[in-house]
Amino acid sequence: MKKAIFPGSFDPITNGHYDIIKRGVSLFDEVIVAIGVNAEKKYMFSLTQRKSFIEEAFKAYPKVRVITYEGLTIDLCKKEKAEFILRGLRNPADFEFEKAIAHTNRKLSKIETVFLLTASQTSYISSSIVRDVIRNGGDYSVLVPESVKV
Repeated sequence: MKKAIFPGSFDPITNGHYDIIKRGVSLFDEVIVAIGVNAEKKYMFSLTQRKSFIEEAFKAYPKVRVITYEGLTIDLCKKEKAEFILRGLRNPADFEFEKAIAHTNRKLSKIETVFLLTASQTSYISSSIVRDVIRNGGDYSVLVPESVKV
């Protein structure tokens, strides 16, 4: 069984994340969306809300499971018996950042990172842009799955 962990803070999940997860489902037997908990970070949405947004968005996808975790992603992979980390790339800056993490993860474990390029229609979307639109009262509905529209 091929399992992939798709880690992130998902504050909130965006249409870009949604696209990567949906495409990951066709590549893996299970995609575990892992919401990382960082006590030092201030989130717009609670952990419960973020988990609920993702579960609702993927309720029709039995191959998608949503969990929360603390610590290293490679430790989570070992715990979940996942051989892959799934990541989306929007631009060259994402690639450079993710490449360094992927090399480190492979040095520390046997976990492989699989990169998917974001779809052109979602490549500009980031959670920080969505949060900024929300904070300023803008219409963010075209940037996120239906489940996030609060």
